[in-house]
Amino acid sequence: MKLRTQVLLLQSAVVAVALGIGFTVFATTTEDRVTDEHGQRALAIARSVSADPTVRDEVARYSAADDGVVSPDNPELASGAVQEAAEAVRTATGALFVVVTDDQGLRLAHPDPEQLGRRVSTDPTEALAGREVVTSESGTLGDSVRAKVPVSDPVSGRVVGEVSVGIATDRVRADLRSDLADAVLIALAALVCGAVGSLLLANRWKRLTLGLEPEQLTELVREQEVVLHGISDGVVGTDARGNVTVVNAEARRLLDLDDGIGRSVDTLGMTPRLLDVLRSAEGIPVAATTGDRVVVAVSRRVVRDGRDLGTVMSVRDRTDIETLTRELDAVKAMSTALRAQRHEFANRLHLLDGLLRRGHAEQALEYIEQILGSGPLGEQLEGIDAITDPYLHAFLVAKAAHAREQGVTLVLGENTWAHATVRAPVDVTTVLGNLLDNAIEAARTSGRAPAEVEVELMEDGADLHVSVADTGDGVDPALPDVFAEGATTRSDPTVPGGRGMGLALARRIARLHGGDVVLADRGGQRTPENPTGGAVFLATLPGMLDERDTGWAERI
Repeated sequence: MKLRTQVLLLQSAVVAVALGIGFTVFATTTEDRVTDEHGQRALAIARSVSADPTVRDEVARYSAADDGVVSPDNPELASGAVQEAAEAVRTATGALFVVVTDDQGLRLAHPDPEQLGRRVSTDPTEALAGREVVTSESGTLGDSVRAKVPVSDPVSGRVVGEVSVGIATDRVRADLRSDLADAVLIALAALVCGAVGSLLLANRWKRLTLGLEPEQLTELVREQEVVLHGISDGVVGTDARGNVTVVNAEARRLLDLDDGIGRSVDTLGMTPRLLDVLRSAEGIPVAATTGDRVVVAVSRRVVRDGRDLGTVMSVRDRTDIETLTRELDAVKAMSTALRAQRHEFANRLHLLDGLLRRGHAEQALEYIEQILGSGPLGEQLEGIDAITDPYLHAFLVAKAAHAREQGVTLVLGENTWAHATVRAPVDVTTVLGNLLDNAIEAARTSGRAPAEVEVELMEDGADLHVSVADTGDGVDPALPDVFAEGATTRSDPTVPGGRGMGLALARRIARLHGGDVVLADRGGQRTPENPTGGAVFLATLPGMLDERDTGWAERI
């Protein structure tokens, strides 16, 4: 049975039962009320008859008469004053009967003349004892609600008879049926209203549940739980007002969130970049960092039948991919350096081959001595021997080659000294690589000559200090915080989420190791403190080197 039908039947049954109980109570109380009203009316009529002077005198006279005077054979009773008075009242009030008796219970007045002089069919004891009685009884004229009132002697005050007035039960029932008919109409109207209300409520529930039955809703909730908590993506859902409706386990793990159901999304503790992604709901993947993780987030607005149901944001962990990418970049850098070395070494061998084939042995020997004194690529990055770590050495050589391809010269600062081994080469090259990439790009696009980038690496115990300066135009004033995720003046549609992640990622990695990356000079013009004229970034990476006995400052 469908939910709509169940709701309709249940509501109708509840309304019907409630109305049935109410109608029963109403009918019972109404019957008692109508019966009491007719009893009081009969009592009032009986009192008026018993107070009539003629009736009192005549009843007192008959009660004082000898036995046998009040009998069915006495024609005086049918035409007497008591009979006339009683019948006049009965006709005027519409009562079933008005009966008057003497102190023996013998009838002095009755609607049926044949009953005159005979003893009443119901017990007159209470009335003859001086007490008024209202009761429902059955007599010679049928069932009735009757009142019995004593008649007293006008002289002595002694009870000399009684007056009994009855109103037919059929009349009482007719009045009761009239009252109950109105109640039935009201009850039926209430039942119809209840049925209509139940139908409207059932239709509303159907719309709210999108036409799904309870079993389907239960299955849907189970499937949703399985999907939300079984997928590898984090999911955060909000309603149209921005209150959280869904946070699955993966989202709590990736974004370090609590449950937050029912609260505003602003209280979840997400980074500003992720909040912007959630609110924008543009459906464009955006890279962001949270804690020590790199994630890609995308959000979309959910609309059904033109109604905004809220927003859903999915978050995918890219930390492992980013780590592999960094390692791949480092391998690529080393490969580039080796390729350059192989190319130059082949050129030198070709020159030696030519000299020796032509018999210029002395010139060949002189050339060999010359190249043995300079290193394979020493002339391409002067001062590289100050860095002994092979990983960092190869990385800088490769970056120098990359810079030359861009028309930029990479220069090592005169204070460069790092003879210790790097402990976390991937993190170090990520920080250094992002700073160098930004500097090379700034120098290349500035139009200033010469286009140079100066990098300085200084060893201080286990700490590594890095300075990167360029000859670019400096940091755009439109970027108040260059370390904010997404902060950039360039756009690259090939990069998921666009640019603006490099500096934010570099600073986050440095801070994870207890260090920092800061903008020492925004640049824009050459000064004695900033001879390159471009931006100057400083990075501090504590504990990145195998600590030596003395620092770099003791070696200069």
